[in-house]
Order: sequence, then C-alpha cells, then structure tokens
Amino acid sequence: MVTCSAPGKIYLFGEHAVVYGESAICCAVDLRTRVHGQPGESVKIESVLGKTGIDPGIHPYVSAVIECMREFTSIKGVNIKIDSDIPVGSGLGSSAAVTIATIAALNYLFDCKLTLEDIAKLGHEVEIQVQGVASPTDTYISTMGGAGMIPQRTKLKHLDCEIVIGNTGMFSSTKELVVNVANLRESYPQVIGPILSTIGSISEIGKELVNNGDYASIGKLMNINHGLLDSVGVSSIELSSLVYAARNSGAFGAKITGAGGGGCMVALVDKAKTGTVADAINAAGGSSIITNTTEHGVLVESDQ
Repeated sequence: MVTCSAPGKIYLFGEHAVVYGESAICCAVDLRTRVHGQPGESVKIESVLGKTGIDPGIHPYVSAVIECMREFTSIKGVNIKIDSDIPVGSGLGSSAAVTIATIAALNYLFDCKLTLEDIAKLGHEVEIQVQGVASPTDTYISTMGGAGMIPQRTKLKHLDCEIVIGNTGMFSSTKELVVNVANLRESYPQVIGPILSTIGSISEIGKELVNNGDYASIGKLMNINHGLLDSVGVSSIELSSLVYAARNSGAFGAKITGAGGGGCMVALVDKAKTGTVADAINAAGGSSIITNTTEHGVLVESDQ
C-alpha cells in the first residue's frame, strides 16, 4: 500500500479571472487530502461519500484519474481510500488535491514514471474533463506546493503570517459558478472583461508585495479583489459577513477564496491577532480554520 497526500490552496488574488488567461496568485496550505492505494482485483473507491467502483457521479475525479492513467499502464484493479482535511466544495481546492494525490498514488503503484510537471498537467486535464472549464492553478499548486503566480508558474516567497479560513458550510459548485461568470461575460463583454482584467492587474501588483512581505498592502488588494468578485456575482451574504467580521477584527485583508457562491473566505492575519479573527468569524456564523501556507506539494507519505 502507498499513501500519497496533496495540499489544498487559497487564492490571494485572481480566481475566475485566471480562467481567461489573467494572472492569479495562489498558495498551498497545510490542509491535506490523503489517498491510500493498493492493487486489487477490481476498482474500489472509498471516501466519506461512500464505497463505489468507477462512478463519475459519486467519485468523479478519482474515477476520471483511473481511466486516464489506463493510458499509461494496465490497471485492472485498485483499491483507493480517501481521507481529507479539506472541506468538499469549499473553494480550498479539494478536487485538485484528491486528483493530484490519486495520480501520485497510481504513478507510484504502477511505476508510470510521471514527473511532477506530468502530474500537474494530467491533473488539469482531469479537472477540465470533469468540470468542463478549469484553470491550471489548483492542480499546479497542489502538485508543487508553496506560493506561485499562474499562468507564469513563477515561484513566490513563502508567506510569514497566519491564514484564517472561514467556512460558511454552504456547498458551492465550481462548474456552475464558472459557467455563470462566462455567461455574464458573454452578455456584457465591455463591462465584465475589464473587471476580469483588473483582477489580473491586482495579481501583477501583488507579486512584488508577496516577495517583500508587505502584508498590509496585500490585505488592501485582497479587499479590492473581493469587491470585484462580488460584482461578477460570486459572493453571498454569508461569505461577505465572514469577510467583514475578519476585517473588523484586525485582519490585514479578507476575501472569497475559490469559486465563491458559498464555501470559504480567507483572511491574512498577524500572528498576534489570529485568535481574535478566528473568534469573530465563528461569531458571524462561520467555522474558522487556522492554518499556514506550506512549501510541500504532493508527497509519498508512506509505502507499506
């Protein structure tokens, strides 16, 4: 048996805009999905969602990975068990993490000799297959770890501050939200196009701020980015209440992370104010998660 894990992620800037080639800045966080795999007589997939074989309805990403990996090697049977720190449908990259960890586990079990670049590329292809539209951001960061700028794949400096995530507990569909923004952009290209371009510009400015560790300025740009995401219809009352609770309790900045519509927001916080911000998010009806960014991408954790 092999156990592989991959991290979730937060966006500092750029979600939705990155789908259209604009820049985004994303960081891996120390919340991980673990995939335990071993050869078997048939395909068996087990998670909190249930026990299935190949099942695009219940286990779409793992099922798609197994089918894609059959192009590299013969996989007659495999037993996959998944456990995760990452809430599903929360904007924290749960689908990318399970996709990347599953590819890594099968790569190891069946000696496919895929490189990290290969794993990231295949992970992106799987997300496109399942979702219809997907940026390479989540799968790349989940594979490589650290902080990076997409699509340039520029490595950025590690963040030396706390990350407080607020989960609304509301499931959101990335596919549906991406389609909604696409429809809005098609209906009002002269309005929505510049908004997405401005979000990309925020990422370009933010790159140097991240490398310089200027968290106060990063926070200001996060706040602006949140407002722009709200304008394209991907925020919600629940998300905004957590965002403003975090800001009002002393966070450098706070915004949606991921597709929006529900799921999570993220706040950058000075270490001295971590508890205060987390308590404020909880009091506003969210569930807080205190974490850090991580340099570790996909890992083989054990081979037994």
